Amino acid sequence: MKSCKAGRISYQAIEAARRIISREFRRNGQIWVRVFADIPITSKPTEVRMGKGKGNSTGWIARVVEGQILFEMDGVSLSNAQKAAALAAHKLCLSTKFVQWF
Repeated sequence: MKSCKAGRISYQAIEAARRIISREFRRNGQIWVRVFADIPITSKPTEVRMGKGKGNSTGWIARVVEGQILFEMDGVSLSNAQKAAALAAHKLCLSTKFVQWF
């Protein structure tokens, strides 16, 4: 799967897409997750005064550039891989497309 636009993906979306793909493969084939959520997102609680430092970490995101490969799949048929990629694309917050390498 390849990204069509630049953006951000949360760690929950990456894990949800990975689970969908592995569930579709039923333990056949391999999956490589090529994107890693390594940027922390912080926020301060509501009604807290200014100052006193940065807020607590609330989650993690990954920055994605246009054309970056998000997931690689191997060991399954082409139709099965396309179906899994279509299901996983619904879990991601940016547009993707299926790319086949020979």
